[in-house]
Amino acid sequence: MLTVNGDRGVVERQLAGGALGCPLCGGVLGGWGRARPRRVRVLAGPDVVLVPRRARCRGCGGTHVLLPAWCLSRRADAGVVIGAALEAAAAGAGFRKAAQMLGRPASTVRGWVRRFAGRAERVRVFFTVLLVRTSPDPVMPAGAAGPVAAAVSAVAGAAAAVAQRWPAVGQVPVWAAASAASGGLLLAPGWPPAGRNTS
Repeated sequence: MLTVNGDRGVVERQLAGGALGCPLCGGVLGGWGRARPRRVRVLAGPDVVLVPRRARCRGCGGTHVLLPAWCLSRRADAGVVIGAALEAAAAGAGFRKAAQMLGRPASTVRGWVRRFAGRAERVRVFFTVLLVRTSPDPVMPAGAAGPVAAAVSAVAGAAAAVAQRWPAVGQVPVWAAASAASGGLLLAPGWPPAGRNTS
């Protein structure tokens, strides 16, 4: 699985031009059909039916699903929905209140918050390092009350650093930046790996 631009036309041009690299070997990815359709719930409006592009490496032969950066791997909700729940938790709201605010089952939101809280310090470190390496003049996130709030603050700081460093990209939605930086694995088991260099 590889996170890519949310614009299908851009992804097709990148595949045709050999601009997407294989995360396994660094080889060139080419188009290789489509994955199964999946329904993704968004904050407002009807669900989005997504049919992700698949790619195959011309070097190692590995195949990858190209997931738009606004999604997270194996999640039925868009990254911005999950991010809103995490922001509410960082602000002190309980999972039931966040679930009610988002119109999602309490058990689902509780799962997101627990998964994120269990890795909050590693997430904070990962995104703080990303912020420092991205910004020529990094502004560290303000102190936050608790590990979840500190991690959410670091994610927002890194997204702001990306927008500052590459203004042509435009304003990067915080949770799309988080998804892209994590390869869509923000809530996946084992991410970020303990003790791994975040370069």
